[in-house]
Amino acid sequence: MEENKITRCSWCGNDPLYIKYHDEEWGKEVHDDKILFEFLVLESAQAGLSWLTILRKRENYRKAFANFDAEKVAAFTEAVVERLMQNTGIIRNRLKIQAAISNAILFLQVQKQYGSFDSYLYSFMPEGKPIITQKELYSEPIITTEISDAISKDLKKRGFKFFGSTICYAHMQATGMVNDHAVNCSFRF
Repeated sequence: MEENKITRCSWCGNDPLYIKYHDEEWGKEVHDDKILFEFLVLESAQAGLSWLTILRKRENYRKAFANFDAEKVAAFTEAVVERLMQNTGIIRNRLKIQAAISNAILFLQVQKQYGSFDSYLYSFMPEGKPIITQKELYSEPIITTEISDAISKDLKKRGFKFFGSTICYAHMQATGMVNDHAVNCSFRF
């Protein structure tokens, strides 16, 4: 595609990191539990902050959270929490750090129960398939749906933290459970 003929979803603006994320990741179907866990950690850290803030710290999160290995994160001790609280490369919020650890433990439980976290998430999807929306370029953003409400409610019941319906829907968008690229976006697939 020639640069001057590219149309992107309006939310990604002009920031090169946002554009790269939009073009290469956002809305692309992911079924790898490691990546799903990565977005669980990142989306939970994002609660109350901008996604761009988290994207800028993503590599620091990768290093701090054992390359998003859920088993390793689940084994983090209080000493690791204290070390992470000193890490200026991540969001130093004790509750969010502790939530990443407890969510890792719960993530592993869901994997054990369903065979994979992916299977669990897609058990909420109509016919087990992603949803493709029909949004126009400058339409109001969707921030929650009945499905994100149901998933976040179930995860909350299981003990997950920092994963309300809005964060859940962002996770669904990021991992391609829902394709919210505008209908005229060059990266809609």
